[in-house]
Amino acid sequence: MRNIVFILSVTLMGVSFVSAAPITTNTALPVSEGELLLRAQAKYIRSTGDAGAANRELTVWAAPTVLVFGASEKIALFGIFPWLDKSLDLNTPLGRVNRGDSGLGDFRFLARYTLGQWDKAGETLRLAPFVGVKIPTGNDNAQDSLGFLPAPLQLGSGSWDPMIGTVFTWQKLAWQFDSSLSYKFNTAANGYQFGDEARLDLSFQYRLWPRELGSGVPGFLYGVVESNLIWRDRDRLSAAGGIDSGGKVWYLAPGIQYVTERWILETAMQLPVVQKLNGSALENDYIITAGLRFWF
Repeated sequence: MRNIVFILSVTLMGVSFVSAAPITTNTALPVSEGELLLRAQAKYIRSTGDAGAANRELTVWAAPTVLVFGASEKIALFGIFPWLDKSLDLNTPLGRVNRGDSGLGDFRFLARYTLGQWDKAGETLRLAPFVGVKIPTGNDNAQDSLGFLPAPLQLGSGSWDPMIGTVFTWQKLAWQFDSSLSYKFNTAANGYQFGDEARLDLSFQYRLWPRELGSGVPGFLYGVVESNLIWRDRDRLSAAGGIDSGGKVWYLAPGIQYVTERWILETAMQLPVVQKLNGSALENDYIITAGLRFWF
């Protein structure tokens, strides 16, 4: 369930020229001073295969909208506004029921600083740390006919959660490599604390068409392969301590992008290669992402 956190936190994108960019992770490429970037995505998450009597089946739709502003040559500011729809089907003593909610989730604000850049003909390298905070704007006390929804089904956590990280980008004319290392500190609210989360993300984009650069080309087609390695600590109830949740997950994500001078159209599918979760935590089957970004 909480894998949605990392899904909503991987939107630190921004480019100021024709370039590919990661789909599920971050880039250190700059946003020009005074430039505004808008990114909209739709994500579909499906989790089944519960071996327990509850036979849980989880479906999540997420639609994060990201606004990026180039505050200066080196500083970029990010605001992330997520819309969520969470739906859980499970067996209960009353029969099979559906629980969930939909609406706006928790807002995130981040600031990224370009610490180093190394440019030469046809090549650039960038290193950019970032800091941020998740602000509890989503509803965290929704209820249905069975009572209050469990914390993972709420739209918001009710907590203020800081995060830190750094991104590195190496770009050449035919390809681009991006890596991101980040950590999110989750705090407690309403007697519940989601586990801290650490992740290492890698992305490689290669230009498939045109193979040779020249004038008159309307856009560029890139093939993308990404890797997402995530560790998350157990969630904790104030009365019960650690509960079945968290663990280690490794995704591989093939994708494709069409890149023009002012916009990018993209899609990718995250497939779990390894899922070592704690106890009866529900595994993800796959995550599908489609998105559009353009800048002014």
